[in-house]
Amino acid sequence: MHERSLPASPNWYCSRCSDVNESGLLGVGAKNIIFLIDVSASSCRVTGELVGHKDLVSGFSFCQHAGQSHLCVSSSNDGTIRFWDSDNRTLIKEHAAHQNSVTAVHWSPVDKNLVVSGDEKGIVVCHWYNTGDTASFFPEPRTIFCLTCSPHTWSLVAVGYKDGMIVLIDVSKKGEVMHRLRGHEDEIHSLAWSPSASEDVLYSRPEDMEATSGASAGDEKGCYLASGSKDQTMRIWSSAKGKSVMTMKLPYLKKRGSAVDPGVKERLWLHVHWPKGRPTQLVSSCFGGEMVMWDLTRTGKQRWTLFGTSSEGQNHNRIVFNMSSVRMQDDRELLISTSMDREMKCWDLASLDCCWTLPTLGGFVYALAFSPVGAGCLALGVGDNMIRVWNTLTTQNQYDTRSFWQGIKSKVTALAWHPQKEGSLSFGTDDGKVGIYEVFSNRPPQISSSYHRKTVYTLAWGPPVPPMSFGAASGKPSFSLYSCAGEGIILQHDPSKLSGDASDVDKLIRDTNNIKHKLSPHTDLSWKPDGKVVAIGNEDGCIEVYEAPSLRLLCSIQQHHKIINALRWHHDHNSPPELHCLLASGSSNATVYVHDLRSIIENPPESPVVLTEPYRRLTGHTSKITGMAWSPHHEARLVTVSYDGTAQVWDVLQEASVSNYRGHVGYLLCVDWSPDDPDVIWTGGKDFTLQEWKVSKQEFTKPPKGKKMVDLKEKMKTNSKQKKKNKKTSWAGGAAPPETNGEPVRGGEKVVTGQEMSGEDEEDEVSSTNSPVPPSATFEMQRKSFSAVKSKDKPDLNLLKKKKPRSMLPLSTSMDHRPKEDLLQDCITLASVKHSAAPPPRCVPGQGEHIHLGLFSDRQALYRMFEAEEEGHVEAGHFDTVVYLRLWSGDLEGALQLATERGELSDHLLSIAPMAGFEVWSRTVEAFVKQLCLQEQYLKAASHLLSINKLYEAVDLLRSHKLYREAIALVKARLPAEEPVLKELYTCWAATLEKDGHFSAAAKCYLAAGASFDAAKVIARKNDVPSLRTAAGLARISGEVALAQSLALRCAKDLVTAQDWIGAQEVLSSQESLLVHRLHLCVAELMTEMLPDSQAASQPCVSSHPWASPGEPHISIQDQVRDLWEKKFGVSQNSEGHRSAEALLQELKSVESPTPTANIPLRQVQLYSSLHLTRAVLSWLLDDDGQLIKELWQTVAWLRDAGHFHVSAELCRLLFPDNDVSVCSRKHSKILHHTEEQPEAAAKSLQAFVHYHHLYKQWWSNSIQTRSRHPPPAADSGPGDEAEGKAVNGDAAEESLGPAAQSCDELDFDASVLLSEHHAACQATQRSVSEIQERLAAMVLKHSRVQGGQLDSGEKEADAPTQISTTRETADSQGPEEQQEENLFSLSTKMSEHQKQLADLPDTVKMFPHPDVVECCLVLLHLSKSSPSVSESLQQKAKDLLRKYGTNASVFKASQQFLP
Repeated sequence: MHERSLPASPNWYCSRCSDVNESGLLGVGAKNIIFLIDVSASSCRVTGELVGHKDLVSGFSFCQHAGQSHLCVSSSNDGTIRFWDSDNRTLIKEHAAHQNSVTAVHWSPVDKNLVVSGDEKGIVVCHWYNTGDTASFFPEPRTIFCLTCSPHTWSLVAVGYKDGMIVLIDVSKKGEVMHRLRGHEDEIHSLAWSPSASEDVLYSRPEDMEATSGASAGDEKGCYLASGSKDQTMRIWSSAKGKSVMTMKLPYLKKRGSAVDPGVKERLWLHVHWPKGRPTQLVSSCFGGEMVMWDLTRTGKQRWTLFGTSSEGQNHNRIVFNMSSVRMQDDRELLISTSMDREMKCWDLASLDCCWTLPTLGGFVYALAFSPVGAGCLALGVGDNMIRVWNTLTTQNQYDTRSFWQGIKSKVTALAWHPQKEGSLSFGTDDGKVGIYEVFSNRPPQISSSYHRKTVYTLAWGPPVPPMSFGAASGKPSFSLYSCAGEGIILQHDPSKLSGDASDVDKLIRDTNNIKHKLSPHTDLSWKPDGKVVAIGNEDGCIEVYEAPSLRLLCSIQQHHKIINALRWHHDHNSPPELHCLLASGSSNATVYVHDLRSIIENPPESPVVLTEPYRRLTGHTSKITGMAWSPHHEARLVTVSYDGTAQVWDVLQEASVSNYRGHVGYLLCVDWSPDDPDVIWTGGKDFTLQEWKVSKQEFTKPPKGKKMVDLKEKMKTNSKQKKKNKKTSWAGGAAPPETNGEPVRGGEKVVTGQEMSGEDEEDEVSSTNSPVPPSATFEMQRKSFSAVKSKDKPDLNLLKKKKPRSMLPLSTSMDHRPKEDLLQDCITLASVKHSAAPPPRCVPGQGEHIHLGLFSDRQALYRMFEAEEEGHVEAGHFDTVVYLRLWSGDLEGALQLATERGELSDHLLSIAPMAGFEVWSRTVEAFVKQLCLQEQYLKAASHLLSINKLYEAVDLLRSHKLYREAIALVKARLPAEEPVLKELYTCWAATLEKDGHFSAAAKCYLAAGASFDAAKVIARKNDVPSLRTAAGLARISGEVALAQSLALRCAKDLVTAQDWIGAQEVLSSQESLLVHRLHLCVAELMTEMLPDSQAASQPCVSSHPWASPGEPHISIQDQVRDLWEKKFGVSQNSEGHRSAEALLQELKSVESPTPTANIPLRQVQLYSSLHLTRAVLSWLLDDDGQLIKELWQTVAWLRDAGHFHVSAELCRLLFPDNDVSVCSRKHSKILHHTEEQPEAAAKSLQAFVHYHHLYKQWWSNSIQTRSRHPPPAADSGPGDEAEGKAVNGDAAEESLGPAAQSCDELDFDASVLLSEHHAACQATQRSVSEIQERLAAMVLKHSRVQGGQLDSGEKEADAPTQISTTRETADSQGPEEQQEENLFSLSTKMSEHQKQLADLPDTVKMFPHPDVVECCLVLLHLSKSSPSVSESLQQKAKDLLRKYGTNASVFKASQQFLP
């Protein structure tokens, strides 16, 4: 259909948007179209397009199977997959299995019916061409960037994701993931399978591999996969092992070739292509457009070779997106590449040289023009911010083009070659810039200092006119550059001095023609080739012809009724003179008019002539005209292009259609006739293409009669009917509703305009190919209009659909919507009022039926109109409008009063309130403050109070709404530091913050208010270690000594609980007065480290001191403590002041310790025990032996009474390594001597417990030896069963009691200490009291149940044995009440007797108890069987004590074997 063509630029950032089949047909996705290009080693030619997608094409692939190579498939962001026949350019079928934008597609090289696609949500779909079936898989919830089918296994597909993951899936197993290939760190741009079906080729290079196991490659069949990623690396993967075997990092190459536009931000795209038949060679893109051939069998710099190194300028200037290769019939292998530089290149893979380059276009083709001097030099103005200059007559390179981008930075919308100077090209841009390029030099363009405010639509070279023409004789240029832009202004630029100001030709037109009225905005201009006259088209459809150089108006052509888009004079070379004055014009109407102005030009009239009839009328287009050109080879032959998407050739004189070209998709914008071939025309348009076509080869002669022509005719009929209807309709009072006066006509225009906009705005011209997501349109080529209806921007279209704002003057406005006859009568009435001394009868401007005339009469009439309008607004409830009307009329106070009453004061009203005086302003501010408070805008209200100097009121307002932060900031900024209100604010804020749990912020408030005590207390409320530490430090700094000590102790206690000994010491070390507590923690840490602890595994120690470790066995723990105190803390017998032992002991006595119970954890028990050991060492330093032994007794008693037998025994060993309590220290030679009763009793008790633990230790060791020699029988019924309840550690005692051993070591301690009769009597009495108390409690419980009726007969029988009765007969013969009375009485009597016995015993016996004497007797008698060292006297004493005090049933049973 067309000869040569420049296609649209291929889409950017797509992994596979181009492909080539075996016959050399290349398919490229550009925008929503696929261009088909025949390629060979010498040239290329665009042969057609595949049109149908509604959004950007994201992928394209040919079927590579014999007999089906003409079939292809494409994917798009519209979510569809389309199958095409490339021979017939037709759609075969469409699949819509995806719900999201499709990002990749590939036709399987193995299965001729399988097509695989993936979308941005990670869904993979298999399409079967022959059946139309589809199957969906979801291997990974990630965005798919690329995918490729294996050329060796039909079911194997590699998928690359945005996050760097590559997945190999088996589509025959429902998309099962075979391998997940991890290694890349960023987007996977491309994947390529090796053409070799095995992995043997690269396996011979083990030094290049990263993950090889050394096994034979033949163990598992696989194929190599290459991947390119945004992380600047390529990897070769083994599909058999699922691992990377080679990694290649892109080489950094210095930029070569011509300069590029620095304004285009460039990122990396790494595409990889594995050519067929080259298993060891891989092609990849690189930084900045270079292409690299990799040799996978080499290493280092020898591994890669650059393309295009034989000569400069072969490489791309921007990153490369896609590559595809084909082997031609002459056995040459070609590689086609697409790039961001908007060029497609063909490479010879044998020589790596570029064969040819095909330029592409990245925007609308707005303008094209052939140079009048350089033959065949065609300039293109494109929407991708570049100018292309194409030498169309060259024979070596059919697409010999140069691109110019410097200094443009906007869409190029107009071009004009200089009529005489070769290579001088003027251009205009979308942002109003005008400049001149010298295309045969490398200099940047000259830019005019005078900018248009809107898009430049037309450029024209013509003779200078004043003021520039006054200096023409003194070397001024013979041509000026004229530019016409969207704001309706024509500027004259001096090409020799573009830095100077351009002149507006409207000034000359006004001065020459004595015009006072406003000129219509200009939309186009065209100089007659001889420079005598210029035609200027206007927005209202009028064409005016002016005579140069004065620009005297010759005639006005009033044929068009819409905006003029194109004006062209017939050329004057090789044509009859009667054709020289033909002027063709095109507008937003579809009709082209040609005017013959020969008589007017040759015989200029004295006054301007108005022409209303054309010379020729050319009808056929169905939409507006955008461009035209006269044929330089024919007489009166014209070509026009239109929004109907066609180019039409006319025989003007015959008014006949010659040829119609329909090769573009979308509307056309520009056209020019070839200067060398009469049969060739060039056109450009919305589809981003420039096309060359021949007139004689077109199938059609007339434009298609499309839908727009039918709509236009229907619209014309509707308008005529509506006009007739309006004429017949009359309305009462002469007023008509607004919608009846021409509204259907305006509505029809809007509908047509909306259709045009929806068709024109669907694509962006610069960046639609730059991203898979099409951005919104930024510019349209809707010619010569800056009105709202003519706008091409979507936001303006949306504004048209929005509801109009309410009118300030609705009554007077409605009067302008009456019938046409009434509106014309208003003009007569107003003229009478303005120019007559007496106004017409019953006519008062501003009132009644003439209310709207108040706007055009005097001020009093305007005030009357305002009053009427106010009444209408009040009735409608529009009080805000009434306020503004009063403002406009000068009643400021009334306006403010009304707004105050309505609660509708605003910042604007408040800003103008001072004009009414200070009092009014002050009242208005106060009213506005109340209004703002109701709207909860308290900060704004307080700020307004400050404006009238009411600071305290502003502070109270903020405080009352709990905006303390802002209130404090205000007070500190405006009032003195000692202001009382500041402290109140801090205190109130602190209380609120404390209530809400924000303790740190509350503490800062208390500190600012001077309440340091409260600050420390509130921080401590959090009760964690950091808070307590901070609170203690704060209290110490603030001088609150007592509080600081209390908080430090709390913090240290928590740290000790967490086993953070170093932290605890650090907290206490900050205060000298806490030295004694540091000594206590030192002792506690030492005891914790030296004593066994079953909780140590569950709670490990956080930190401890290096000195906290067990010492030598013969050194007592109190010796270690004393030495440590002296070394680390400076406390000794000679210490004075606050370090003296007396002061420290006095302070430590104030620390209370609770009564030991079995429920206290061992850690806490050790802490209390260490407290008494600390007191004991301090008493030692004071030589107070009595207090020393009592504190040592308490140290051991805490662990013993809490039930920790083993720990108590170990502590006794640490305190008395020699088992002698009188020896306090051998290192310091301390022997205890007691003269008082209590210390002596404490020493005996402590000695007894030391021997007691030693006794058990010897018994256990003997039992272990005995069991090793004589294992116990299966059924052991020894005396241990009875003694089980008597042992302190029951389980140990039960285990130890067994058969007698043959021998035992002799006792090495005085066991008689354990056999104290006083303590035996006391213990027996205490046991009796406990038994009686238990029985009394059981009887009370039973009695309460009987009284409550809770017992039945069964329960009574069960409880009967617990009663205390002598015989069953006695219990049966007596009644329940008598039996209960007797038992209670007898038990009470016994209880009294036992309590009296306890009272008679010495206090020291009860205060310092001994181990259970009966238990010790049993153990000694057991030992006597195997130990001859237990003397007869000791055995006899033990037996006597058992007989006398072993009355308990279990003890009595256990002692029977020892008593006769």
